[in-house]
Amino acid sequence: MHVKNGDKVQVMTGRESGRTGTVKRIDKKRKRVTIDGLNMVKRHKRAGAADAESGIIEKEAFIDASNVMLFSEKLERGVRTSVRYIGDGGAQFSSKIEAVASFSEAPAAVKKVRLCVKTGEVFE
Repeated sequence: MHVKNGDKVQVMTGRESGRTGTVKRIDKKRKRVTIDGLNMVKRHKRAGAADAESGIIEKEAFIDASNVMLFSEKLERGVRTSVRYIGDGGAQFSSKIEAVASFSEAPAAVKKVRLCVKTGEVFE
């Protein structure tokens, strides 16, 4: 999935279009995310126990992950991202095999980063 918990994203479609927020939860199986303070819905909850919360409760609903983009501070808007692998000397490669081949000895792991297609800004 192109977003992770804690990422700043911009919603591209729907009634929350254009708003930005931080990813709160991810459902990888259904490819959905919740964003802090966006897509609020009201749920009517009946008290199950004597001390349980009841009434009309507002909470964040899921948004499909395809409807959000990572927010670039540099461009101040949502941007498309791609994945690159960091090889020897910080060189970026599009495939993991090329990144491993750039080292003189095979490393234990190769670092994978997301970057902005337009500016090359790296998202950690």
